[in-house]
Amino acid sequence: MEKFQTFTGTVAPMDRSNVDTDQIMPKQFLKRIERSGFGQFVFFDWRFREDGSENPDFELNRPEYRNATILLTRRNFGSGSSREHAPWGLADYGFKVLIAPSFADIFFNNAFKNGMLPIRLSEEQVETLFQRCATYPGWQLTVNLEAQTLSDAYGLSLPFEVDAFRKHCLLNALDDISLTLQHENEIRDWEEKHA
Repeated sequence: MEKFQTFTGTVAPMDRSNVDTDQIMPKQFLKRIERSGFGQFVFFDWRFREDGSENPDFELNRPEYRNATILLTRRNFGSGSSREHAPWGLADYGFKVLIAPSFADIFFNNAFKNGMLPIRLSEEQVETLFQRCATYPGWQLTVNLEAQTLSDAYGLSLPFEVDAFRKHCLLNALDDISLTLQHENEIRDWEEKHA
């Protein structure tokens, strides 16, 4: 996991509500146990036609969004099953920030644990961002996690909320293992006493 402080990236608008984890990472790709290599399967059934060719109508296949690192979507993103493969795939694909009015709880937690920042904004604020995507081709946002703000080159400045512990973990690149290893000396002492 990398430290997340200030990040600027191109925004890909996915104007869809209730995108579930089965759509993010279809079931046929859940046989792998590694966390890497899942990016190629993200939104597979939407990205590709039955003959294996790319679907040119799908948002992420458009040239201006191919290298997007911020995904803007509608409410209830990540609903459905609790598969962690969905955030693994999104992170491996290159997304660092996810913006929506709401996320499914398990998906929301898993996104943080995999180094992504899911940001909840109001429906009105999300609509403003969709309008900016349509107005400014290749539109980019700057995400300042320390200050908890979103900004762009056209005067936008929006605050966002994030849990203090999760913010600390992202700022310091601390996943569950790193958090445990912060107590390595205490763990070793306990093991020696109870050997």
